[in-house]
Amino acid sequence: MKLSEELSNKVKAAPKKPGIYQYYDKDEKLLYVGKAKNLKNRVASYFVSDNTKSGRIRLLVSKIRDVKYILTESEMDALLLENNLIKTHQPRYNVMLKDDKTYPWICIKNEPFPRIFKTRALIKDGSEYFGPYASVSMMNTILDLIRKNYKLRTCAYHLTKDNIDSGKFKICLEYHIGNCKAPCENLQSKEAYDHNISEIRNIIKGNVNVVKAELREAIKRAAGELDFEEAQVLKTKLEAFQKFQSRSTVVSPTIHNVDVFSLLTDNDVAYVNYMKVSNGAIIQGHTLELKKRLDESESQLLEIAITEMRARFNSTSTEMIVPFIPEFEMEGLQFHQPQRGDKRKLLELSERNAKYYMLERRKQHEKIDPERHTKRILEGIKKDMRLSELPVHIECFDNSNIQGSDPVAACVVFKNGKPSKKEYRHFNIKTVVGPDDFASMEEVVYRRYKRLLAEDQPLPQLIVIDGGKGQLGSSLKALERLGLRGKIAIVGIAKRLEEIFYPGDKYPLFLDKTSESLKVMQHLRNEAHRFGITFHRNQRSKNSIQTELSNIEGVGEKSIEDLLRKFKSVKRVKEATLKDLQEVVPLNRAQAVWQYFNTP
Repeated sequence: MKLSEELSNKVKAAPKKPGIYQYYDKDEKLLYVGKAKNLKNRVASYFVSDNTKSGRIRLLVSKIRDVKYILTESEMDALLLENNLIKTHQPRYNVMLKDDKTYPWICIKNEPFPRIFKTRALIKDGSEYFGPYASVSMMNTILDLIRKNYKLRTCAYHLTKDNIDSGKFKICLEYHIGNCKAPCENLQSKEAYDHNISEIRNIIKGNVNVVKAELREAIKRAAGELDFEEAQVLKTKLEAFQKFQSRSTVVSPTIHNVDVFSLLTDNDVAYVNYMKVSNGAIIQGHTLELKKRLDESESQLLEIAITEMRARFNSTSTEMIVPFIPEFEMEGLQFHQPQRGDKRKLLELSERNAKYYMLERRKQHEKIDPERHTKRILEGIKKDMRLSELPVHIECFDNSNIQGSDPVAACVVFKNGKPSKKEYRHFNIKTVVGPDDFASMEEVVYRRYKRLLAEDQPLPQLIVIDGGKGQLGSSLKALERLGLRGKIAIVGIAKRLEEIFYPGDKYPLFLDKTSESLKVMQHLRNEAHRFGITFHRNQRSKNSIQTELSNIEGVGEKSIEDLLRKFKSVKRVKEATLKDLQEVVPLNRAQAVWQYFNTP
């Protein structure tokens, strides 16, 4: 692409410092925001001619008419600024965050005798806010725990010392039903109330062990002072906290203040699960959906997600448990890819949550827009199988023979990723003598596509051969004879299913065991095998009938079918009495069958 003189000068003038670059189109609309450790190198890389660049990047570059820079002190500052600019302006070519919602917080109000409540509005009045909570049920569990074990006020009175001493307030219903200790009439001291707030603050932060230790000491003191009623109240509270913690503990209470991230990609979408762990308990969790725009790498997606999640959930953790060590660095953060132990279990739990969310989203998309769902699957196959066009029409071949007898083959057809059973075809092997899978495959592939060409029928975009390199090579010979080699993509699948062989490639391709592409390939192969085996069994049964009952003079195909339907096998027909046979077929045919098997 030839740049205008003005744009070329701006690209050349990019500083060799960390910061943000912003691309604009001819209408001065923001197209893309990016960050870089070295702006000059990063920006220049977009305008270098490179055939490996994706179509989306080339399209972006073709629209750029202006570039602007914002310098930052560090790469970390650039990362945070990039995140804020993307959320504010939502440029067309940036990764899109699919769930930018307002999540609730737990507020400890900045006031005498603070109230505690949930809110979605953050007011800068000195109050403390904890969260946000992606899981409202988790937040409500914590608030229920607080309400049951601490008698806090819910009224909005301004409980200053002067107002309380003046007798301005009266005891309300909350006191009488045991939900409040009436600090409004000085029936609860400020010191005792603030001590409760301190314990609650630790619970919200996930430091339940600190509260439990204080409660154990308080129980000992109450018992030592023979205040057994107070000791029992404290013991009940301790048991409630232990029960709450047992529901939240995942792996080990020795894991402190850790952020866990896992990532799954699904064509143009990525799912990143985030869990905040404190003292072995998950206190926050959320899955973020990222819409890819420029074929971003997994490392880039993880970087975006970490920046977004840490900002959204106000994380102060310095240790990140991640599925792989990313290419980027974040100041003050340590990345850890555990291979075993408790932290590995945490990572696996995060991955399960990401996968569950991904599957749920797929189900929603399939119901809402089935065509989009189908296209996504086909695009996944195209990408995973390295195809040049969308595999709307796929055919799979399988040979079936047992000890060389009755060799047959099957061809199954998938349209839009699903079986098209009316187009299934089976073949009797005609030109091959003996059990020769390679020659049989060549014959069947040749016959199939010779007929499609003769009838001017549409050809598939992908041919799948059930077998390794030998069967694939034989199929290629058939295509070459028809002048179709190179015009239709063809692959061979080895027995273990994960191995995909390509013509001319020495090493096979291994598909991800969890990918939808592999599931479609497995379905294809299973269908071809099932259809071929069924036809093979029918042929063997038919041949068996012909060699036994068909030799009996006067007994036709209809009578043979009636006899086998009744007696299930030729052996039982042989053992049947004349009377038994007579109940199934007319007397003259029954006599013919009985005499055939019983005449010495």
